[in-house]
Amino acid sequence: MGLGDAIRTCFGKYFVFSGRATRPEYWWFALFVILTSVILAIVDSLLFGSNPETGEGTRILSSVFQLAVVIPMLAAGWRRLHDTGKPGWYLLLPMVLSIATIVTLMTGVVAFSALEQSVEDPEALRGPAALLGGTGIMVVSILQLILSVLMIWWLTRPSDEGANEYGPPA
Repeated sequence: MGLGDAIRTCFGKYFVFSGRATRPEYWWFALFVILTSVILAIVDSLLFGSNPETGEGTRILSSVFQLAVVIPMLAAGWRRLHDTGKPGWYLLLPMVLSIATIVTLMTGVVAFSALEQSVEDPEALRGPAALLGGTGIMVVSILQLILSVLMIWWLTRPSDEGANEYGPPA
């Protein structure tokens, strides 16, 4: 399967999360998404320039493209994991970790804000809060790195020989 076939297949299976996707199908499509995003970011810079106050570029075309490909990219990755014999929902693990981190951090902020109201010296809480938050962010960063490497490992594994619980080979 080449680049054109992978693009046609992944857009043709826009919402298909069942079945299997071969390595070439997934990685050619991933290459297409990356290259097109880079090209559109350059076009965005040329067409729309950047905000003089912040220096950040306006990303209209690349943002629309990335919104358009998020579902087929997720579906292709889901099917790719199926091809290696793994459940597709494993693809969501890094996102679940990120959401859990945000919820935990916000809960910590609320908890320490409530504690500040009940103690005589709120400054005494700043050190423990910073230590707890910094340690938590470090641990989550290491877990996120491990999950990312594991995800790349799973997505690069060879296909299961023959049929598996997710169907026949693609």
